[in-house]
Order: sequence, then C-alpha cells, then structure tokens
Amino acid sequence: MSRPTNLVNSWNEWDPLREIVVGVADNACFEPTEPGHRPQLRTPDGGSAPFPTGPKPAEMIERANEQLDGLVRLLESQGVTVHRPVAPDLASPLRTPDFQVENQYCVVCPRDVMITLGNEIIEATMSRRARYFEYQAYRKLVYSYWNNDPGMVWTVAPKPSMADSMYRQEFWEWPLEERHRRMHSSEFCVTQDEVVFDAADISRFGRDIVVQESMTTNRSGIHWLKRHLEPRGFRVHPVHFPLDFFPSHIDCTFVPLRPGLVLTNPERPLREGEEQLFLRNGWELVDVPQPTSTNDEMPKYCQSSKWLSMNVLSISPTKVVCEEREKPLQDLLDKLGFEVFPVPFRDVFEYGGSLHCATWDVNREGTAEDYFPVNDYRPLAEGPRILG
Repeated sequence: MSRPTNLVNSWNEWDPLREIVVGVADNACFEPTEPGHRPQLRTPDGGSAPFPTGPKPAEMIERANEQLDGLVRLLESQGVTVHRPVAPDLASPLRTPDFQVENQYCVVCPRDVMITLGNEIIEATMSRRARYFEYQAYRKLVYSYWNNDPGMVWTVAPKPSMADSMYRQEFWEWPLEERHRRMHSSEFCVTQDEVVFDAADISRFGRDIVVQESMTTNRSGIHWLKRHLEPRGFRVHPVHFPLDFFPSHIDCTFVPLRPGLVLTNPERPLREGEEQLFLRNGWELVDVPQPTSTNDEMPKYCQSSKWLSMNVLSISPTKVVCEEREKPLQDLLDKLGFEVFPVPFRDVFEYGGSLHCATWDVNREGTAEDYFPVNDYRPLAEGPRILG
C-alpha cells in the first residue's frame, strides 16, 4: 500500500500512527456543576461534600503534565510526530446569550472535541457548557493543517444553545429503577431538540463509523453525522450499552485494536442484535479483565469510572500503550500478540480520561478499508462519495 502524502489521514483506531495531538493540563480548572454534569468527590460523603471550584492547584497540574509529557516522549521514541495545544485562560467566567458558567474546564482530552475521519477534521458540538469553547485550543493546529494540506476538509458541527431547555435537569434525581426504564428509550440529561455530540462517542472502522447514543451524544447528533458522512461514503451505525447507567464516550466500553478484534467491557454489553455487525464479519469481541481499582478507589476528583483501565492507545496493529498499573489488561494484550508499552497516567484521570482520551490522531498510515462486507447498511441519503 502506498503511503498517503496528505497531512490529514486517519481512517481507524489502529493503523500505524504518524502524527498526533496530546493534551496539556495548563490552566485547568475543576469542572463546574451544570445541567449536563454533576461532579462529585470520591469520598465516603462524596454525594454531599461540595466539589471544588475554580483553578486546580499548581502541583496537581504539574503532576498531570509530567505524565502527559511522558506519553509524548514514548510516542516520539516510536517515530510519531507530536503536537500540543496551547491552553487559553480557563478560569474566567463564561457567558453566552443562553447560559453562563463560573469557569471552563481543561484541554487535556482533545479526543472529546476533535476527530479525524479520513481527510476530514470535524469539531464536535460538545454537550457541556464548560467545554463549549474548548475547540479554540486546537484552532491554531487546525489552521496549520488547513494551510498546508490542500486536500484537507474542515467541518465545524453546529453549536447547540446549551440553554436550560436543552437538558433534562431532573435526570440527575431519577432513582435507579426510573433511570433503567428511561434509558431503554435513550433518555438522558440531554434532550433530542438540538444536535449534540462529543467526538469521543465515535469509533472509527474505516468506511464504518460506530456512534454511541449517550449522555453526551443524542439521536439528533447521530442523525447529523449520518446526513453529513453518508453522502461522503461512510456508513454510520448507532450503538447502545443498556447496562451503562451514565453512558458517556465509547472508549471505555468498546475499543477496537486491530482488524477483527475489539476489547469489550464485561459490565456493558452491546444491545442485543447490535453485536451481529461484528460477528457476521468474523470479528472477535474480547472482554477485558476487571480493573485494578474499584470505582471507589479512583482518584478523588476523577469523574470517570474504573473502566478508564481499557482506555488504551494503539500505536499500530501490534503496539498498544496501557496505563502502568493495569497489569491484568497488559497480560491479556500480551496473550493477544501485542507489544505493550506501560506508562504512568493515573494523575491524568481527574481531567476526564486516560490515554486514548488525551490524544487526537491526525495521521495514520493506511486508506479507507471495508471491514464489514456483510452489512445491512442503508444510506440515509445519496450524494457525492469521496471514498475509493
């Protein structure tokens, strides 16, 4: 296969990595309470103790940056070009015509905001107020690609209002049985009235795009992705994980590592029937082992679950970066034939993710491939197609 010459080229999660963006913890703040998010401390009285506000302490930022820098050194040692965003002022209050928050959040997790689909970069709408303008940290990089790659396509998804009416604020008070009943209709904290999606709810399989319907991506967001991408030759597949009561971002639940292999979460199986796309095409779905930490043992300010353990980053179809404490997962990856690169990353957890979340790959070797020839896909709309 000839190597693509364009700067922007990434069709899946596993092809050999050539260029990537790694986040920074500079200027990070504690994420505020808002209709789309209710942060809580991981302490015995976490449900009632107040969550901190304002800028994070300097020593906390330094620890996270040290581990982010360690990931950069590893990637560069593997021949990967790494870029970093520049964090803007995040501590000042933010106000739009429809909402206000006391501060923004951080720019540690570019995966949540930005996604590369072939030769196209898409800026997601985002689903939380404190992250509304997070894309600004990446604009300088995007303009560099735009100015230097004439084949690049740059798309900015429509920004939602994030007004009170966009949210089901009662969602956070539903008892477990009510939440379970409603989630089968995918009723979460975001309503269906506006286009809403985080980029990290998307997983890329060449011509096929898998999108999780969740607290951070609604059906309107998935419909926008279908209308935008299907005329360009992609096939968009909504997926659901009905035992996940707070679904947000697919990369702690369903993680492809190479053609034919997906790491799966034993506590969050796919909705019955949705696994058939993979099984009919010979894919193996492998449950990961239990993480080394329980949810209660996660870092004090972390809002993600213990399943950050499976938030790994593929350097190639044979090389995977894994958090250093997750020895059971490392052993499984070794048995599956991967070369595993353990790195410390636990101090990054409280910024919204782990290794996959903290990165945004812009260039991987390879081209558009059809990994699902047995496919009942029906295009939403016909139009010009860019895939070969």
